[in-house]
Amino acid sequence: MKRNLNDLFYFVTVAREGSFTRAAAHLGVTQPALSQAISALEERMQIRLLMRTTRSVSPTAAGERLLQGIGNRIDEIEAELDMLTELRDKPAGTVRITCGPDVLRTTLLPKLTPLLHEHPDIHIEFDANHGFRDIVADRFDAGVRLGDTIDKDMIAIPIGPELRMAAVASPDYFSHHPIPQTPHELTQHCCINQRMVKSGGLYVWDFDQNGGDLNVRVSGQVTFNTSEHIVYAALAGLGIAFLPEEEFGTHMKEGRLIRVLEPWCQPFPGYYLYYPSRKQVSPAFSLVLDALRVHRKRQPVNTATLEGRNN
Repeated sequence: MKRNLNDLFYFVTVAREGSFTRAAAHLGVTQPALSQAISALEERMQIRLLMRTTRSVSPTAAGERLLQGIGNRIDEIEAELDMLTELRDKPAGTVRITCGPDVLRTTLLPKLTPLLHEHPDIHIEFDANHGFRDIVADRFDAGVRLGDTIDKDMIAIPIGPELRMAAVASPDYFSHHPIPQTPHELTQHCCINQRMVKSGGLYVWDFDQNGGDLNVRVSGQVTFNTSEHIVYAALAGLGIAFLPEEEFGTHMKEGRLIRVLEPWCQPFPGYYLYYPSRKQVSPAFSLVLDALRVHRKRQPVNTATLEGRNN
């Protein structure tokens, strides 16, 4: 038997109010419409649920049993609906973001920490990994990638400044090896390689030569798939490392790492946060966007180069 949940809700309200007039006013419907809905419910169930007199309305034995059985559940449904409405209007709930460990440390946490202090009802779950996740299939609210390597059906906003790559090595390394003057000379050096998570291949170091790309395949004794270990290896004097300059922290400024080939390392678009264009943005997610957003003009992007950095 098909049942109309509105009719059940109407029945509970009338039974509790003990009056069609008060119940109609509470529900915002006309009294005739309410009476018709209750009559239709009784006809479908083939049992009388309410005793009607000129002065009052009270549930029958069957009506009392139905009221006890569904009344609390109706209250729970109303409470959940009210909570959803509150979530729509109040910054609360969980925002799930997938990103790389480095951008989490350097950008996301510093920018989002004040937001979390100000809004204790907002929760953020970070999925830090070096691979790419399908944010729709894996039910993430957003992801973070470099530049314009993001699918066309996504909305992307810049969350950080432009980046530059840096080639560095320790003073101890350069005490035993000449400083390279051009990227081509890297083939004569011991370099710290990076295995790319997505493609499984070794990262080809890409430089800028008069506005064009210059790619160099390097070799060395150690290979990593995590940037933090590349930094440690460079500090240990195991060779020349090549990463976005921010990942070397203060090591260059304080002299623990020496930068080389700087003229061949030009700025490129930095990190973007992206999310489905059809996503209904919640107040919590809207605050996260505002906290992360960087207002700057987007520059033309060499997509092939950026895809290489993301692979």
